[in-house]
Amino acid sequence: MQLAGHLLGHRFGAGPWLFREISFRLIPGDVCSVSGPSGSGKSTLLGVMAGWIVPAEGRLERVDVSACGWVFQNPIGVARRSVIDHVTLPFLGRGFSRRDAELAAEPILDKFGLASRARSLFGQLSGGEAQRLMLARAVAVRPDVLLVDEPTAQLDRQSAAAVIDVLGALSQESTIVVIATHDPRVQDVCSKQIALDGR
Repeated sequence: MQLAGHLLGHRFGAGPWLFREISFRLIPGDVCSVSGPSGSGKSTLLGVMAGWIVPAEGRLERVDVSACGWVFQNPIGVARRSVIDHVTLPFLGRGFSRRDAELAAEPILDKFGLASRARSLFGQLSGGEAQRLMLARAVAVRPDVLLVDEPTAQLDRQSAAAVIDVLGALSQESTIVVIATHDPRVQDVCSKQIALDGR
């Protein structure tokens, strides 16, 4: 499996180029940051990687990539559903019984530091806990490619540090992880980097 970009460039209509001549090759286990100033096209490049946006120039190559997950900047959950409900849902969708889904979800919650919050409601979580839950749910889906958009942008320093630790650990998954970020601390836990200069 691999995700590769060959001289990618994009602009909307006849507008200015967001980025040009971006090339990369990512394989399972890679955690890659996409950095650059506001307006440089970080989220747009994630959209290209997801297959949602056709680049204006260049070519995206997706080899054996069948499932793509996306974790948005603002955590989106159901306020009155429990933490474990959010992570069991992908397993229930694959036909697991409720008990087996919970058994499958528990080690994932533990990995993301949420085991003690399993029965808490989403609406009771801190910002950092909610963001870690979104990452846990995304991993439960078992995507080939996981795209994460500005995961620390709305968090205080302590919550951001907890999320960054989790992002670094994602290299242990057999997944390609790409993180759009302004935060240099996120780049420190990434094995690869793509820098957009905002031209």
